[in-house]
Amino acid sequence: MVVVEAEQIVMLREVLAATGWLERTEEFGRALRVTSRTPGGLLLVGTPDGEPWHLAAHLDDESRLGDVPGLTPTLVRWKPPADAPAHLRVGLERLEEARRGETLFVVAEEDAPVPLLERVDDARRVGATILALDGGDRELRGLAHESLTVPPDEALLSFDGAQHLVSAAAGVDADGGRRSPRGGPRGLRRRLAKLLDTVAGPTVD
Repeated sequence: MVVVEAEQIVMLREVLAATGWLERTEEFGRALRVTSRTPGGLLLVGTPDGEPWHLAAHLDDESRLGDVPGLTPTLVRWKPPADAPAHLRVGLERLEEARRGETLFVVAEEDAPVPLLERVDDARRVGATILALDGGDRELRGLAHESLTVPPDEALLSFDGAQHLVSAAAGVDADGGRRSPRGGPRGLRRRLAKLLDTVAGPTVD
């Protein structure tokens, strides 16, 4: 594991804040939290080659720790195995059942395939809220009510890193924090600092 000086971690935090990524992910995460109010109504789907497993796990954690049932995602899969557990064999047909009051969250680092775009369009027409975390897909972004684009050439924030920030932001309430299991408020920036420390490794004096 690479050991990073404390000054480097502080600089990384400041650079990330200066780019506006904290604000953008915070705003998108707030939209995700506000629209995901119906338990079971947050439909999370990726592309055939990129199912958002980690994001699903993070959102599930945020839902549980923050007591926000609507953030528990339903992971929609392209070809779920017939013998998979019930919560892991939800197929694309679930998107055809999307309705008003539900949120369809599309995560696509590469361009979304046409079959997905068609289902997204249908879901939007029946009143579902569409959110998109994309890598530059204009068609997908055009269908979304709220979108966050992470360009492929973005040097500071990876697509995976954006998913971490969005899930963390979704767990923050309107007052800028949320209650942890021990009762203390946990703001986004405090949790981002913990995330950076974990990724960078222990600091040395």
